[in-house]
Amino acid sequence: MPKLTIDGREIEVEAGVTILQAAEELGIEIPRFCYHERLAVAGNCRMCLVEVEKMPKMVSSCSQPVGEGMVVHTNNAKVRKARQGVMEFLLINHPLDCPICDQGGECDLQDQAMTYGGDRGRYQEEKRAVEDKTYGPLVQTWMTRCIQCTRCVRFITEIAGTPVLGGLHRGEHMEISKYVDAALSSELSGNLIDLCPVGALTNKPAAYTYRAWELKKTESVDAMDALGAAIRVDTRGNEVVRILPRVNDDINEEWLGDRSRFAVDGLKRQRLDRPYVRKDGKLVPASWGEAFAAIADRLKGLPGSKIAAIAGDQTDCETMVAVKDLLAALGSANIDCRQDGAKLDASVRASYLFNSTIAGIEDADALLVIGSNPRKEAPVLNARIRKRYLEGGFKAAVVGPKADLTFKHEWLGDSAAVLADIASGKHPFLEVLKAAKKPAIILGQGALSRDDGAAILALAKKIADAAGVVAEGWNGFNVLHTAAARVGGLDLGFVPGQGGRDVAGIVAGAASGDISAVFLLGADEIDTQGLGNAFVVYLGSHGDSGAQRADVVLPGAAYTEKSATFVNTEGRVQRTQLAIFPPGEAKEDWRVVRALSDVLGQALPYDTPAQVRARMAAVNAVFATQNVLASAAWGSAFGSEGPLSDKPLASAIDNYYMTDPISRASKTMAECTAAFGEGCGCNQKKTGTHG
Repeated sequence: MPKLTIDGREIEVEAGVTILQAAEELGIEIPRFCYHERLAVAGNCRMCLVEVEKMPKMVSSCSQPVGEGMVVHTNNAKVRKARQGVMEFLLINHPLDCPICDQGGECDLQDQAMTYGGDRGRYQEEKRAVEDKTYGPLVQTWMTRCIQCTRCVRFITEIAGTPVLGGLHRGEHMEISKYVDAALSSELSGNLIDLCPVGALTNKPAAYTYRAWELKKTESVDAMDALGAAIRVDTRGNEVVRILPRVNDDINEEWLGDRSRFAVDGLKRQRLDRPYVRKDGKLVPASWGEAFAAIADRLKGLPGSKIAAIAGDQTDCETMVAVKDLLAALGSANIDCRQDGAKLDASVRASYLFNSTIAGIEDADALLVIGSNPRKEAPVLNARIRKRYLEGGFKAAVVGPKADLTFKHEWLGDSAAVLADIASGKHPFLEVLKAAKKPAIILGQGALSRDDGAAILALAKKIADAAGVVAEGWNGFNVLHTAAARVGGLDLGFVPGQGGRDVAGIVAGAASGDISAVFLLGADEIDTQGLGNAFVVYLGSHGDSGAQRADVVLPGAAYTEKSATFVNTEGRVQRTQLAIFPPGEAKEDWRVVRALSDVLGQALPYDTPAQVRARMAAVNAVFATQNVLASAAWGSAFGSEGPLSDKPLASAIDNYYMTDPISRASKTMAECTAAFGEGCGCNQKKTGTHG
């Protein structure tokens, strides 16, 4: 390990480490624009120049490896003068329009110009101007501000895997542009805004609407998919202005999918802000007392077998445990959190978790994807798989939809019969999995929500056992969920009890008259028109398809408006934080259920968040701690053998930009759907307000 001296302080570091990284270990800050910890080194902004004794000229510390005996100066007069010169050149063509720039207040160029900028400019010639580009409905460009750090080019090429940006021309005519005239169709394009150190790339939907110092910042967790990415919710007044990623190396590193980032305008559109009761065929505004009285009147005398509840994809765990307890008190076992009909086994936790963990997928050296398109279902996870692929020694295959996953893979077809061949050893990919040190399987909801989902689940376990996917210190059997509520619901046992009905049974029972009352907890993806004459109570935040069908509408809170528990696809218990209050008369969902239980004469035994969370921990010990991953026991049988359908395996998500009530209410997501056309799979069955 080489030993060097930086600003008079000696340090020993690993070989290959750069001077900039060594300086950071000592807490010495070196300015930079082009360097980023997660991107390849470019070394083209020259802002990180340092002096190394016995070297003839300054070196860029981000690209210079350390050497034995080096003596480095990072802040002497010579270095400061060089950085001031670099800053002067960077500002030569910059428009200096900070007062109108959306990056103002959080701009790296602005911050560093305060330290290294001169008090006057010496440049008298005409400034260069660059034509703005059209990058689609999400990213606003002002390319005259660009300092050509190439962070955007490296991210879109290396991390996102959609290399559509690059440097065109040379010298003073160079500019960053698209290679072809097309929008940025990556599901991770919003991260370019975070990476840009100047105001060349900004948030297009929110252009000129806020200043960074006006915003209140709340650290929370994303509930737009099942990954549970760490986010920061920025608000002004009682409005969510933007959502940004937070660094969490265990889940999302520092990236965030575009739907999670840009669907914020859906949080204020088509909201339910007061109760409604259907009278003479129309929903009319009502008080909470009137709404509860209408429910109590219809449930009076109903046997529990005629009452049911379905949890939607963004229902928090507090609400599910409250509804489960309430229906149990009413004598009903008709509850289900699998509104897509996925054949998941709640009795075996390892059968429905992403067992390798999200970060652990980077250790896999062979991967079989079944009935999933991770690029659409979890783009941040897909970026991790691509990261592993770029390291080499990684073989992947897909049985399911044929798609560009941004990493090299072999498409084995979309027939479930291929899985039977792999499981029986008739297909050569089984040998690839066997030969791998850490093989992995990703099983998607597109495979599990089919009629033969239980048989596919059993085949996936058979393949895992045959290929050694589960071994000492490694479990590569992974189920990729798309719903933030799904794992939490399974952990709480929000599935049919003894003699209870699942989602399909509830819908069929409502149509036939066997089910007389149905509670929909933000459940909008089911066939709401197939509920027959059943009395429907909808508890949710948006006026989507479930609310339109309901007889009583109870306004709930979105995930940014409550402190609520979710469990991500790998089984990590996490909690959102209240950033703003729900609109109008809307309340936190579990509190609505608690108040309703009093009216129904079945008062639930908890009144505070601490008490309801204690109840959750009593149901399942995993809820006793947060952000802790406990490995689930393997070995129990799950799934069931049966005939396989000839229907092609497909992804659970067709249109990435519209998957839930929030994104369907978003004007920005509607623009993305229109802009990217077939690229987003827009032949999805529309529901709710966009139906």
